[in-house]
Amino acid sequence: MIPAAFDYHHPSDIDEVLALLDEHGWEAKILAGGQSLIPAMRFRLAEPGTVVDVNGLAELERFEESDGFLHIGPMVRHATIAGSELVRDRYPLLSDAAEVIADPLVRNRGTVGGSLVHADPAGDWGSVMLAYRAELTVRRAGGERTLPIDELFLTTFVTSLEPNELVTGIRIPAASDGEGGAYEKLERKVGDFATVGVATQITLADDGKVSAAGIGLTAVGATSLRAAAAEGELLGSGAEAAAIEAAAVKAAEASSPTADTRGSEEYKRDMVRVLTGRALRRSVDRARAAS
Repeated sequence: MIPAAFDYHHPSDIDEVLALLDEHGWEAKILAGGQSLIPAMRFRLAEPGTVVDVNGLAELERFEESDGFLHIGPMVRHATIAGSELVRDRYPLLSDAAEVIADPLVRNRGTVGGSLVHADPAGDWGSVMLAYRAELTVRRAGGERTLPIDELFLTTFVTSLEPNELVTGIRIPAASDGEGGAYEKLERKVGDFATVGVATQITLADDGKVSAAGIGLTAVGATSLRAAAAEGELLGSGAEAAAIEAAAVKAAEASSPTADTRGSEEYKRDMVRVLTGRALRRSVDRARAAS
């Protein structure tokens, strides 16, 4: 099919983007990597009257570690994350996830910010950012706010962003000693959406006890999910086998999968348990190696 007619704008700076969003409201859509928007427009699942192309805006491509955070601009491509030596050395959860997103073609065009704002529960970055407790910088004409990742997702393909707002930055706490993370993804074939995905991030104190834990779930709910009760099972523990298994069980209980051609509810819930245990063991090993 051919997309419906639309007006195209390629602003030269963020202020121009925000002015266009103010003017057109819900009729406007941001074009980032286009890996979700363009197919939706082609099949007329989305028919925006105005498309605002933000490619080429340098401020949205920031990617650096500074001021106690890793700053990821919303226009940073998946392939940039996957190919980063900094990420491979210090942020293994990011590295794991980036390497299994779709295929090379999508990774070269798709963006971290575009994926998050698309709010597909089968998207990998949502659970990863939940595990990291990421924060988003959100701008509108005349103002800016910080949005915790836990407040972004409302339901499938719906976020808490207003139509005149633009995500201009994503940040996660800079890596430190005693931290480790991992991403486990079950897919039918390479490049497929996740049947189940689990992101975990662990911090070990000097005494070897878990001082912080993050667990995010992919494709087992209406949104990317945080398994808060599972995180609680780990806090204060020595990350021994019993604590990891208890957390894995709680993560499975936090999931709300639907049956489809990829599997039954029971199968997917059990895969959450299995993958959570696997990801946590890898995270703990990495955290101990980083101590």
